[in-house]
Amino acid sequence: MQTVAVIDYGMGNLHSVAKALEHVGAGKVLITSDAAVIREADRVVFPGVGAIRDCMAEIRRLGFDSLVKQVSQDRPFLGICVGMQALLDHSEENDGVDCIGMFPARCVCSARTCMKTAST
Repeated sequence: MQTVAVIDYGMGNLHSVAKALEHVGAGKVLITSDAAVIREADRVVFPGVGAIRDCMAEIRRLGFDSLVKQVSQDRPFLGICVGMQALLDHSEENDGVDCIGMFPARCVCSARTCMKTAST
C-alpha cells in the first residue's frame, strides 16, 4: 500500500487534509513531523495555514526547508495553501519573507490579496 506523509510543522490543516486523502483512497496517510517517515513515504503533502513569516520560522527551525527540497525531487509532492507559498523564492506577506526557493516566483500582495508571480 502506498504511503502519503502529511508534513506536520505545527501550522497546517492536517486532519482536514488527511481525511480528504483517505476519502479519495490515497493509501496509508500519516500525519508526521518525523523526517525519516517523510523520507520513506511514497508521496508527500505539505499543507499550511497562517502567516508565512510564522510558517517559515517553524519550517527552518525544524530543518524542513532542506527536507522538502529533498523529498520533492523524486516522488509526487503537493503543497497546499501556505505550504505552496513556502515553496516560492519570496513572499511580500508580513513585510517580506524569504521562502524555500524551489520556484523562481514571488507572492505579491495588494490591498486585498496575495498572488504568485514568476520572477524576472
